[in-house]
Amino acid sequence: MDLPSAERTVSDDLGTPVRLGPVSRVVSLVPSLTEAVAATRPGLLVGATDWCSHPAGLDVARIRGTKNPDTARIAALRPDLVIANEEENRAPDLAALRDAGLAVWVTRVRTLDEAFASLDRLLTTACGLPRPAWLDEAQRAWRDLPAPAGPPRRAVVPIWRRPWMVLGRDTFAGDLLRRLGVHQLYTDHAERYPAVPLDELQAAGAELVVLPDEPYRFTATDGPEAFPGVPAALVSGRHLTWYGPSLAEAPALLTAALAAATPS
Repeated sequence: MDLPSAERTVSDDLGTPVRLGPVSRVVSLVPSLTEAVAATRPGLLVGATDWCSHPAGLDVARIRGTKNPDTARIAALRPDLVIANEEENRAPDLAALRDAGLAVWVTRVRTLDEAFASLDRLLTTACGLPRPAWLDEAQRAWRDLPAPAGPPRRAVVPIWRRPWMVLGRDTFAGDLLRRLGVHQLYTDHAERYPAVPLDELQAAGAELVVLPDEPYRFTATDGPEAFPGVPAALVSGRHLTWYGPSLAEAPALLTAALAAATPS
């Protein structure tokens, strides 16, 4: 499939018009989107954040982190498109990139269905690429997921400690866990990632604590001990929070991790 050659204006996930021509140079400010583009068209990426760890061996310019990108370095890479996310990246940084004359495409992903639609639009509409096979595989993996057995397990899902923070309302990770038979106890909280004192978490009546290895790296010796007697599931943060090729194997890996939860 040839890249679109004519200039066009299309709207990103936030409804912001983005003027695009041929897209042959992309800078990604989001690790999961970096992996999605790299898996679809190797060589399209010219820059990515320091946190972009997949695919392994990605050889592109590094432009610092998601919250502090080096906007001058990004501009010097002359990308045809910069891809970002409304949650991962800061509005002032995106405004600075637009002021430098760069096209910026912002994604919004808070459910699995939004992830599939957003990835398709980013890759096919914005980048002009064929729809990748891995995206179809990921959709099949989730569509064919067996219904959870028994009632949902009541859980707290910390994402940070010092202070303790948990998944709250309207999160992508929360939607994945719901589909896997986990009811997070703070899903109706006013905040999306509320800070909750540990004693409140311990008294919340959780039947399970789900501990991802990012953004905070919970481990078997760092996290479960805070919830004595509660089964702890140590899960891959990439498979719980990234939207990209990892979604194809996420249902099986997350299901296995949840089933292996044991009390501390």
